Amino acid sequence: MKRIFLVLTIAMLGFFKPVAADEGMWLPMFVERLNYTDMQIAGLKLTAEEIFSINQSSLKDAIAGLSTSATPNGYFCTGEIVSAQGLMFTNHHCAYDIIQKHSSVDHNYLADGFWARSLDEELPNEALTASFLVSMQDITDSVMAAVNDQMTMQERSAAIRKVTGKLRTAASEDGKFHVVSKSFFEGNEYYLFVYQVYRDVRLVGAPPSDIGKFGGDTDNWMWPRHTGDFAIFRVYSAPDGSPADYAPENIPLSPKHFLPISLDGVQKDDFAMIWGFPGSTDRYLSSWGVDFNLNDQFPVIVELFGKKLETWKEFMDADPKVKIQYASKYAVTANTWKYLIGQTRGLKRLDVAGKKKQIEADFADWVNQDLQRQEKYGKVLSDMELGYESMSGAIQPLLYTSIAGLSGAEITGFAREFAALHGLLQPVSKKDKPTDKAVAAKQEEEKKKQIAEAIENLKTSAKDHFKDYYAPADEKSLAVMLGLFYNNVPFNLQPSEIFKGFNQHKGNFELWADNIFEQSMFSSEDRVMAFLNNPEFKKLDKDPAFMLGNAFMSKMMEVSGEYQAAQASLSTARRLFMAGLREMNPDKVFYPDANSTMRMTYGSVKDYQAADAIRYNYFTTMNGIVEKEDPTNDEFIVPEKLMKLIETRDFGPYGVDGTLYVNFLTTNDITGGNSGSPVINGNGELIGIAFDGNWEAMSGDIAFEPALQRTINVDIRYVLFIIDKFAGATNLIDELVIRKSEPKPIRVEATNL
Repeated sequence: MKRIFLVLTIAMLGFFKPVAADEGMWLPMFVERLNYTDMQIAGLKLTAEEIFSINQSSLKDAIAGLSTSATPNGYFCTGEIVSAQGLMFTNHHCAYDIIQKHSSVDHNYLADGFWARSLDEELPNEALTASFLVSMQDITDSVMAAVNDQMTMQERSAAIRKVTGKLRTAASEDGKFHVVSKSFFEGNEYYLFVYQVYRDVRLVGAPPSDIGKFGGDTDNWMWPRHTGDFAIFRVYSAPDGSPADYAPENIPLSPKHFLPISLDGVQKDDFAMIWGFPGSTDRYLSSWGVDFNLNDQFPVIVELFGKKLETWKEFMDADPKVKIQYASKYAVTANTWKYLIGQTRGLKRLDVAGKKKQIEADFADWVNQDLQRQEKYGKVLSDMELGYESMSGAIQPLLYTSIAGLSGAEITGFAREFAALHGLLQPVSKKDKPTDKAVAAKQEEEKKKQIAEAIENLKTSAKDHFKDYYAPADEKSLAVMLGLFYNNVPFNLQPSEIFKGFNQHKGNFELWADNIFEQSMFSSEDRVMAFLNNPEFKKLDKDPAFMLGNAFMSKMMEVSGEYQAAQASLSTARRLFMAGLREMNPDKVFYPDANSTMRMTYGSVKDYQAADAIRYNYFTTMNGIVEKEDPTNDEFIVPEKLMKLIETRDFGPYGVDGTLYVNFLTTNDITGGNSGSPVINGNGELIGIAFDGNWEAMSGDIAFEPALQRTINVDIRYVLFIIDKFAGATNLIDELVIRKSEPKPIRVEATNL
């Protein structure tokens, strides 16, 4: 196993214990200090400056965080620039919602794929952005100078917001850059991240779902895998190279760096690093936190998401149009649902809570050995235990109110979007009107402008909502969710509207849902648009879906109070626990939890022992596609053209000795947000695209398991094969810089006879 050593002056910090090289999501700012020497030993050929540099182009400049915001605080996926014209690879499942939005029954890009043959054919995407890290800075000293241990949590948070706000403003250079501050190690360190956010990102290519989503939900989180999980975008800039909103005159981005592509493939134990924006991990979670997830939080989410999926699928299977409309919603929900099932299994099977308890016992022993430690850390463990105990009593009503209630059916969530308009339409009483007529007239004019603006925004929102909405499916969802809410939430925590509706319909939730859909304008686009053309306060105020949504929102605010208070008490305990752990282990190199900032992880290509007598190879080939084919199951349908290419072994330069490699495994440490991340070899070349983790290590966000944890990647040769041989999109192949090592000659040594 490779090892990492902190390379610092011995006189300053001394020696450090090794940390498993595969484990850790490392801040690239510290790559030279923390990781570089060990990465060289593992197979890295690049210099530290070529990996991460502020003053010159480096590998980090090819990595993009994908978001739907122009000012993102986090990223749902990662992309990598692969050409001098701003071409970007990511995952098919990252692009799934975008592909779905561009799809219709007549142009079903989900089913048929999409390939732009020229720049003019590339499809714009409203709100999609690509963020590139410009620089990062340690601001811990500035933040810590503004806080002290006597502050309440609220005072501490306010002081931190004030300091970080000033620093963000200064670093933005009058809005040129988007600046984000993030806390690390549970609030013990703080860093500033400066980004350029490009707002014109266009869809260029995507394989049909039978390739990009081959295996569907059945294979999700599983190995072996045979999925071509990739999609292609292009980032555009203004003619001067700066970020800009979509405009026809925009030009392809000229990137600071892009990744060349290697056709050499991978071998066992090859060096592999992954760069991206992992979303969230909780590696320093306490045993009480693990038990809270297993016993109180996960079961409710799994139950509610499972019922929602079951309901949607009934209608999706019956109607191709509904299948397109609900494809993205279903995929996102199913991914979380299966993830939580897998994480529950992993946490129990690997006894993660037991391992955490041992750490806590060691911590308690260390604290008790010193009076000063007792004063600082003596209550940390008991405070965490009490905090999770309080949260456990509040989380289930909160989840049912949020998931089964407020967002149980789309109709109530959509109705809640009209809350601001409801406030604007509400008549003002005479006593609240200004006595000055000029002031009153000015206020009335301003209110009319606000109402007009709200109406236009809601009209746009309504068009987007109803494009992917099927009322019968949502009506059944409402009935199912109302039943789950009523039967699982204590009566004292239910809105009065629930009792009223239950009694009026004699406990018949289907009848209740039917009446709401019949009477509410929010079940029909025509009725919503008619209302927006002639809005009336009373009509909105008495709408049954709007009233139900408001009732759930009010109750959710009420039941969330206890949960938020418990979370607040835990914040201090977790910060002190983290500080104590680092103090207790001065020779250990700690890496921070993921928080949607750029990270680098490195490891190797490797197989694994999944269970007794089950050992998996580190790669899959086209043979598995053929073996899994099932024309009766839409998750395992193989496109006719792909099957023909496989049968004739027509793989072009992307196959090796009649074999086409599809997916491979590495030991890299990733999580959600890393989807679409580049897998890079020691020469800085793209060898794959990360897209999943394996079922046996689903507890990995809380406890890394080096023997089991693997990243599943699509082999870049399979990506190029699909683009070239399957889609015939040679215009895209021509943009790429593709490398293949020349075979080394066999050297025959002369011998003296």
